[in-house]
Amino acid sequence: MKFLLACIAQFLLVFPIFSQITVRGTLVDSNEANPIEYGSVGLYAQADSSLVSGTVSEPDGSFELAGIKPGTYYLAIQFMGYERVSIGDMVLVRGQVLDLETIQLSPNEQLLDMVEVSGSQFTTMHRIDRQVFEASEFLSGQGGTAIDLMRNLPSVSINAEGELSVRGATGFVVMLNGKPIQSDPAVILGQLPANAIKNIEVVTAPSAKYDPEGKAGIINITTEKGATDGTFTQLNTRMGAPSIQDYDNKQKPQRYGADFTLNHRNGDWDLSLGASYLRNDVNGQRIGDVYTVKGDTTTRFPSAGERGFDEEAYSGRFTVAYTPDGNNEFSLGFYGGIRSKDRTADIVYFDNHASINGERLYTMQYYNENLRIRRSDFALGSFDYSHAFDIGSRISSSFLYEYTMLGGPTTNRNLGFPNTDLIYQDEYNTNGNPLHGLRWQVDYQSKPTPWGIVETGYQFRNLNHQGDFVYERKNNETGAFELVPEFSSNVELTRVIHSGYGQLTGQKNNWDYAVGLRMEYMDRELLLQDKSNTVDSLYTYDFFLPYPTASVQYKLGEQTSIKGAYSRRVERTTTFKMNPFPEREHSETLEQGDPSLLPEFIDLVETGLVKDFGENSVYATAYYRHVKNLVNRVNTVYNDTILNRIYSNVGNGRSIGIELGLELNPGSNWKVFAGGNLYRYRISGSFDERPINNAAWVYSINANTSFDFSPTFTAQWSINYLSDRITAQGEDSRFLSPNLVLRKTFMNDRLQASLQWLNMDMGLLRTNEQRISTWRENEFYTTTNYVLEVDMVLLNLSYTLNPSRDKSRFIKSEFGEKEF
Repeated sequence: MKFLLACIAQFLLVFPIFSQITVRGTLVDSNEANPIEYGSVGLYAQADSSLVSGTVSEPDGSFELAGIKPGTYYLAIQFMGYERVSIGDMVLVRGQVLDLETIQLSPNEQLLDMVEVSGSQFTTMHRIDRQVFEASEFLSGQGGTAIDLMRNLPSVSINAEGELSVRGATGFVVMLNGKPIQSDPAVILGQLPANAIKNIEVVTAPSAKYDPEGKAGIINITTEKGATDGTFTQLNTRMGAPSIQDYDNKQKPQRYGADFTLNHRNGDWDLSLGASYLRNDVNGQRIGDVYTVKGDTTTRFPSAGERGFDEEAYSGRFTVAYTPDGNNEFSLGFYGGIRSKDRTADIVYFDNHASINGERLYTMQYYNENLRIRRSDFALGSFDYSHAFDIGSRISSSFLYEYTMLGGPTTNRNLGFPNTDLIYQDEYNTNGNPLHGLRWQVDYQSKPTPWGIVETGYQFRNLNHQGDFVYERKNNETGAFELVPEFSSNVELTRVIHSGYGQLTGQKNNWDYAVGLRMEYMDRELLLQDKSNTVDSLYTYDFFLPYPTASVQYKLGEQTSIKGAYSRRVERTTTFKMNPFPEREHSETLEQGDPSLLPEFIDLVETGLVKDFGENSVYATAYYRHVKNLVNRVNTVYNDTILNRIYSNVGNGRSIGIELGLELNPGSNWKVFAGGNLYRYRISGSFDERPINNAAWVYSINANTSFDFSPTFTAQWSINYLSDRITAQGEDSRFLSPNLVLRKTFMNDRLQASLQWLNMDMGLLRTNEQRISTWRENEFYTTTNYVLEVDMVLLNLSYTLNPSRDKSRFIKSEFGEKEF
């Protein structure tokens, strides 16, 4: 009897699985047999044409519909630029698995004729939670790095320091092919070749499925995934012409590089291999003026001199994927690199003097020889596995480990002038910062239900970052360097994060929606020790918080949609910003952090409209962002000629703005893409018991226009502009960068040559120049104008074998970038 009951119970459990009806297939291009990703597949009831189930095809063209009831249906398949395919009279019975195998979609001949004439394609694609930009449309970034591409996006801006921001916020997470990281983009983005990038996705209000880190959201960089058998190879070289402008720098800049990408797919195996080298120096000048007030004494020290960068980066990438069947996939990846960025700031302080009531107490001049070397060596590996169940659900797991060695010395020598043999002060500080990061996550996606797809997951992250900071000063009498204990320290940051999420994503009639909740527990410990062993402090901080998210999109018609979203996020503090022991940046500046620095918590609400009309498109997104525990860099007076630069929570930040984008094709060979961002930014709070209440309008413009002189010859002019911006203690001036690119293709597009004229100026525009000013009434005022190289000319050559088979995919850093 027990045996019979067990059999009945097992039958009742198993029967629903075997009674499911599944329809599957693969969409391919009928001409080239390439897979079609994001093809729309809808299953309709034959009787009343009501939509029963729907999905979009995967990167390999496959699709699957599960959980279907018995009945008679027809299948409708469509994708932009292809003829619609309909498969009717499908009689489905319980337990059936209908494999339609390969379904060929034929290109729309009318559209092909139009494309042949116009040569245009959309730069931007809009989805419910993101905007997708075609990397190949931004010619000024080709031959460079990911940063050179990203600076062209409507919501992204860049300043003279090369710092990227999204809608005015510098904190954002970078992903590669959907893999999240929690580090500063600068380290890896500066080494990832632009030629290896297919798309850049901007997700300003991410769902609960993604890690909540990143004040400005997520930028996902994608490369195409493996599909058809064959081998793809691309070789790229970059050569820079000598500088046109002379900045009186000691060394002439060098600009050259090369990279390659190899992708081979054969049966169940997909192999990607890539390597790159880039030398990208930039000359420039620094012109500053500073005064400090202590009591009745005012000290002033204007300066001018060299400020250039020598940057060199090597990197290598390797990924192998194995797909033994349609339900399982394994992927193993490695990524490593070596990067150095040397900043030279050799400055003459030509009128250093102190005065009381206008009467000078002394006057002197000196020469500051300053070199900061910043290095980042990293190696990381990942292993991923995913399994698709026959009932339509999927489970995936990802493991990533990263090791990064950050550090580098800074030499600071105050010498006589013009007699530089006279040494006033000779100092040296260095640090070694090994970082170990670990991330493991598992995600589950349910089969489609009447309400949509349910996704759940768990993520564990562990970060251990140690710092050994050594500061030494030369004894002019003995000639020996001696340790300065108050500036030297050992630092260790440990951060453990557990998080889990649940999310529902669905589609009803013309509505797309997603709602989710992520719960996160974070435990942070910061151990500080100075070299004299007189200070040994442990700072702890933990929290358990929810991160709700919601997004909705409604299609008003075939070419118009409106959408809205809410997302709560967090921007975690880095080890560098929490280290309270001062580091000598250069002659007039010490830099230090705050060990009790709190994370920034961000609430974002946005609503937008997308309108397509023929080959043209326009969109507008209004948004409100509130930042709690806003972190800003602020100054205090250390002594009469040195300012102390501190990272501190200064209160709250609020941004109310609108982002606009426009894509036009005025003629068959003329294209215009323009984006802008306008917002009102306010900082309210306090620092050092003094109130802060600053507000201003800020705007940025990124635009380009392309003209095809022939099917193989294109010219593109672009401009990046960022207006003045306020800070907690001052303002940063506007920043301008126009660029012109001429591109010619040969050998059926296998060989491309691009001639780039970057940072166009001709002595007229004040290009690639930015002034940073801070002040505090009756204490100090500092203003520094950074004038970097303009009118740079570069030649890029790219040769591709089997261009239609570019399917490479690589892994991305998770931890080390944020500390670079």
